[in-house]
Amino acid sequence: MPRFTFDSLADPQVVHHFALEVQGIEEATFTEASGFGNSHEVIEHRETGKGGRQFVSKQPGNLKWDDIILKRGVTSSTQLYDWRQQVVDGQMDQARKSGSVVFYDARNQEITRVNFVRGWPSKWKQSDVKTTDNNALIEEVTISHEGILRA
Repeated sequence: MPRFTFDSLADPQVVHHFALEVQGIEEATFTEASGFGNSHEVIEHRETGKGGRQFVSKQPGNLKWDDIILKRGVTSSTQLYDWRQQVVDGQMDQARKSGSVVFYDARNQEITRVNFVRGWPSKWKQSDVKTTDNNALIEEVTISHEGILRA
């Protein structure tokens, strides 16, 4: 039976805010973040065993990384838009950057970070607006990448 250490029983950290750090781009205070995961395609092989008994064997196929999606209120900064524009302009050598999403607690102390490799903004959008709404403008960027590692 596994033994638990005191650290393994600690309360989970509460994230207060998070920031994006990328080579040459530093943007802070996002309101939403998602896409910190991966999965394998499953390849099924049909096989015949002794006595003609058929069964399916499952093997891992290609590894797929989820895209990171970050949302925040629109600010005067155009760094995320400019980064996306590099992709639109076909400047992929400049657009591919490694970076981190850094998670902070209420005292602005770093809790953890997720590093991504060779990321590039595959999508940028600004929220729809209506004059009848009092909602803040939201900027959303989707970062496609070639791998993540929790640091």
